[in-house]
Amino acid sequence: MAYVFPGAGALDYFPCRYGNSRILFRGPKRDIERAYVAALGGTETYGKFVSDPFPDLIERELGLPVANLGCINAGPDVFLNEQAVTTIAAQACITVVQVLGAQNLSNRYYAVHPRRNDRFLGATPLLRHIFPRVDFTEFNFTRHMLMALQRASADRFEVVAEELRAAWVARMTLLLARLPGPVILLWMSDAPPPSPTRRVDLGHNPILVDAEMVAAVRGPKTTYVEAVISPEALSQGVEGMAFAPMEAPAAAGLPGPAAHREVADLLLPVIHKLL
Repeated sequence: MAYVFPGAGALDYFPCRYGNSRILFRGPKRDIERAYVAALGGTETYGKFVSDPFPDLIERELGLPVANLGCINAGPDVFLNEQAVTTIAAQACITVVQVLGAQNLSNRYYAVHPRRNDRFLGATPLLRHIFPRVDFTEFNFTRHMLMALQRASADRFEVVAEELRAAWVARMTLLLARLPGPVILLWMSDAPPPSPTRRVDLGHNPILVDAEMVAAVRGPKTTYVEAVISPEALSQGVEGMAFAPMEAPAAAGLPGPAAHREVADLLLPVIHKLL
């Protein structure tokens, strides 16, 4: 069953900070003065609406602290802009890096908030030239804006999509280069990375990322884990998730406890081998 709470805070995420970072991460804060594992990622890594996300499940099995550095709606920019976070991740025994979507990063066409990467800050003159009839003041979030551009012109939208793909590869490559230790690149989705295509499905996460892009950022020291959530786990919907009534639509779009268990089960043997 789903656990629906009447208040705004269905779960206590024990928000905490690491180092001098301004980002609030999911706690309780882990001891990083001794050996630890770091999990860097977005909403799925954070474990929104899930009491035991995969970093916690891994921690129980390993007997080592796992610092959950997941950030809701994160793109690569949030970590590249916070050196304190990448330093903590770089000092971990192993760092799990979730494959993030390509929509939430600043590029030649638009800017996003440096910490809340899903927030659309504004279009550049170049994007306004490509879409002269679009009123960009109507948008607060990147996904909403991109969907509107695709509806306006699928062909012109592909120009923006190509820029985002190239920017994503560059940023993810830079992020992974800052992690000198063992890195596990984690694909966490309901389907494998798609083949490159002109027609983008903005409803598929991670948005705009395809198999060619994932291959481009995999370095010689990177271990790749492809966690495709099973139909059985997906069929459970919001069962076991904790959320307020108004959060039900958001919860339905995120992995539940069974999915997190599957991801942890795939990661654990790889982490044991690397340790």
